[in-house]
Amino acid sequence: MTGKTAARGAPYFKVRRSRVHGRGAFALRRIRKGTRVTEYLGEHVSHQEADRRYEDRDERDNHTFLFILDARTVIDAGVGGTDARYMNHCCDPNCEAVIEGKRVFIEAIRTIEPGEELNYDYQLGRSADDPADVDEIYACRCGAPNCRGTMLWPAKRKPARPAPVAVRARAKSAPAPAKKKKRSARTGARTSTPRRAARKTPRTRAAAR
Repeated sequence: MTGKTAARGAPYFKVRRSRVHGRGAFALRRIRKGTRVTEYLGEHVSHQEADRRYEDRDERDNHTFLFILDARTVIDAGVGGTDARYMNHCCDPNCEAVIEGKRVFIEAIRTIEPGEELNYDYQLGRSADDPADVDEIYACRCGAPNCRGTMLWPAKRKPARPAPVAVRARAKSAPAPAKKKKRSARTGARTSTPRRAARKTPRTRAAAR
């Protein structure tokens, strides 16, 4: 299977077995930074329909072809999807997902050499009802030096060490710092706001920073 450019029809990548997970997309030629590699296609359905379709899936199954388009719509690449659905997650990705209107495109964020696996950060959302071992269920094996060990976002924080008594005493008298306004994120494969479908359904990818 190969992913093709919109302009020339020449393949940018081919799908084959991946050491990261199942099948992955591998560059057939040099892909320059900023190149629109492919489009993430599939059937557009409501969030409710996406939940219904996969409600019987084992919640420990971390494989998903669902991708949030907006607050109303999910792309189900399991129906009419292209090879873009085989792009794996990576904590130090070479691509990102960008939403334009009702379409999602995968673009290179750095130059990619032939043979490299194409990937992007799924940043799957966390939920209050997650099992205790949710980070193991959605473990990341991308092998990047900065791998956070999970496909979930935000990264799991380690419990903070209690400060020494003297430091705590000084902190009480110090003025509270101003709160920074959060950056807004576009919905889809790289937002920090991807939803988790109803319990026992696969998580949904979210896009763009």
